[in-house]
Amino acid sequence: MKVPRPWSARAWLDTAHLMTGVLVSAVFFELTLVMVVVPPLLRRGMPVLTGVQRSRFAAFLDVRIPPTTAPATWRHPATWRQAGYHLLSPLVSVVCALPVALAWAGALVGLTAFLQPHLQPPPLEFPIDLRNPVVAGAYVTVGAALLVLAPILARATASLDLAVARVLLGPSRHELDRRIETLTESRAGVIDAADAERRRIERDLHDGAQQRLVSLAMNLGLARATLTDLPEPARAAIEQAHEEAKQALKELRDFVRGLHPAVLNDQGLDAALSGVAARAPFPVRLRVDLDRRPSPTIEAVAFFIVSEALTNIAKHAAATRAEVSVTRERDRLRVSVHDDGRGGADLDGGTGLRGLAQRIGSVDGTLRLSSPFGGPTTIEVELPCE
Repeated sequence: MKVPRPWSARAWLDTAHLMTGVLVSAVFFELTLVMVVVPPLLRRGMPVLTGVQRSRFAAFLDVRIPPTTAPATWRHPATWRQAGYHLLSPLVSVVCALPVALAWAGALVGLTAFLQPHLQPPPLEFPIDLRNPVVAGAYVTVGAALLVLAPILARATASLDLAVARVLLGPSRHELDRRIETLTESRAGVIDAADAERRRIERDLHDGAQQRLVSLAMNLGLARATLTDLPEPARAAIEQAHEEAKQALKELRDFVRGLHPAVLNDQGLDAALSGVAARAPFPVRLRVDLDRRPSPTIEAVAFFIVSEALTNIAKHAAATRAEVSVTRERDRLRVSVHDDGRGGADLDGGTGLRGLAQRIGSVDGTLRLSSPFGGPTTIEVELPCE
């Protein structure tokens, strides 16, 4: 915990939070008692009181306490947790605010010890002879110590108040677990939908644009072979168009294959990765050992991992060979890609590995990278099969 300085905004915001907490909690204590006695007031009144307290923590401590999703009803545990906070907060606020107030007051009195004899009204006398330099110096020393201690106390007691508020005003562990489960299911649905959309795009491109490009390339090739009596500029234009059509067809096939190869759906990872390994510009030793197929989403992620890793090796590693291993152990799919290249790969060094890490993280997978300078490089990935 960083210690705030006495003159810092943090020290005064902590102190203001504690002092306002005493006043707010005293009023809310009585209002909560009324609501407990008159249950119909709970539904409208309790969210208001809790909202004010959350706003106070946000304003002074810059901390947002997440709201509960449960309705404010008589029987719900969240309602009673909130009521418990409002009934307990006066005690917590006093316990937290009192030592802080005394520390600041003591610091003020101690640091102004030399002035106290002059500040007293004539009929009154300060009980201690502060005109004595030794006594006044001791007071100033204690005042300086309290000045340093006050913001530390304010920070510590404000943290204590915040801890109590998080337990009683925030969502319970059960609610957080339920939210996490809901978010996990929602994310899984989004990932599955995105993968299904990629497969749809692959089918549309394969059956539509790719077939039209094939037909165009064939017609241009036929024209190039048969129309030999055309002027030279026309023949050159046909030849150029033919070559560009073939290049566009190749690029489209590579793009479609990268989206979601049809063989992955039909025959699984072994066949799909065999095609990737065969197209690599260096020897690739492939081992796929799966007793049963994982889900289509995990298959697609594993295919993307190997395809992207081999592409990065071809571009940057200057490797002479690579090894790819895909195995399944219970509910985990393990993917390993090893090459004998120059090494020095870094997750923060380029978009390729960063995109790989993001794709793996989207399904709660883990990525380990070992790539010392001079090589070799090993990428190890674990993906949940279920």
